[in-house]
Amino acid sequence: MTSVSPWFARTFEFTVPVDQYPNVVIRLRGTPARLEELVRDLPDRVRTATTGGKWSAQEHTGHLADLEPLWRARVEDFRSERDLLTVADLSNRKTHQANHNARPLADILGEFRAARLRLVDALSLLEPVHVARSLVHPRLNQRMRLIDHLQFVAEHDDHHLAMIWELTGPGR
Repeated sequence: MTSVSPWFARTFEFTVPVDQYPNVVIRLRGTPARLEELVRDLPDRVRTATTGGKWSAQEHTGHLADLEPLWRARVEDFRSERDLLTVADLSNRKTHQANHNARPLADILGEFRAARLRLVDALSLLEPVHVARSLVHPRLNQRMRLIDHLQFVAEHDDHHLAMIWELTGPGR
């Protein structure tokens, strides 16, 4: 039983001031280190344990890596003339098919770190006009600025870190 709210039940208010852009970007940059700290020393049996058909801590880790191409595509959406952000696969097919529990943890963590650093690097290349642009999020059906999207990604990261922490905490 989890006390972490289901991701799709969450609602969002996009009110982060634009001057907080560097703070949000640095939060995103720090996720790989926080993730590694949570999972690196866990025994395999704890890290890959599943209950009730839910993802293991390692599968949550893999899911974060799996979504990096989506986040990068959405940053590119802000650079383009699109009006709608790239649509996500809400079934998470990539994560379900990846068999992350059979993969070396170091590979998953390395992929996530490299992809996240590429995302942060891409953010440093954006012009002010891109940062100010507003696009429609396809699932939420509401407009968001780039900073709102990045805050959304940071919240998604933290959601999965909280799930991992809950799955692997003391007594597990």
